[in-house]
Formats: sequence, C-alpha cells, structure tokens
Amino acid sequence: MGWRNGTGTLRVGGGAVPVEIAASYRARARGLLGRDGIDGAMLLTPCGSVHTFRMRFAIDVAYLDRDLTVLAVVPGMRPGRLGLPRPRARHVLEAEAGAMERWGVRPGVRLTVDAPVTAGPDRAA
Repeated sequence: MGWRNGTGTLRVGGGAVPVEIAASYRARARGLLGRDGIDGAMLLTPCGSVHTFRMRFAIDVAYLDRDLTVLAVVPGMRPGRLGLPRPRARHVLEAEAGAMERWGVRPGVRLTVDAPVTAGPDRAA
C-alpha cells in the first residue's frame, strides 16, 4: 500500500480527528513549517524521525510502525529540536502539544486512517 498527499480521518479508539497526509518528499519536507497551528494532525509517511527547526509552536510526535501501531510518543517537542530516529518507525504523526494525550494516543495503541492510497506493484489500480 502506498500513501498519497491529501486529507483523511484519523481514528483513535472511538474518536475521529482530521488528518493531513504528507507522502511526497516535498510535502514531508514542508510539514508544519510556517504554520501557527494545525486543526487535527499530520501524518508523515514514510518517515522515521522529525525536527522542529523553524517551527512556530510545540508539537506532540508519535512514531508508528508499518501497521500504524504507536511505538513511542514525544509530548511537547519545542521548536528548534531534533527528534531521534526510532527503530521500526515507518510513519510519524504530528499534532499540537497536548493533543495526543487528549486523543488517547500512547504506545501500543493501533490507529487507523481513512485516506486515499495508491495501489502497490502487486495490486490493481
């Protein structure tokens, strides 16, 4: 399964949160830079680490494996920081500081994302 840039819905437990998907190099590189906040979350894919250089606000960062199971959460990463790469991380979820705790995002929780995907080489388009 491949991901496309776009929007979707992040499902955490019984709740739903709007999510922006950044799947291209350009979209991942831009991420949340230049923004004053985000309504919901941003999923960077593929991605194993992030930084907050030139960001305007603190963020929560969740590292996810290929099945969207949360491996680790870094709450309140302030601007100007470099996050360590996480082994097995294939996706990173970013949101405003404090959001992950409110949504119940913690290690071991499996998330789902309703979003546009592209077919892989072994799948029909």
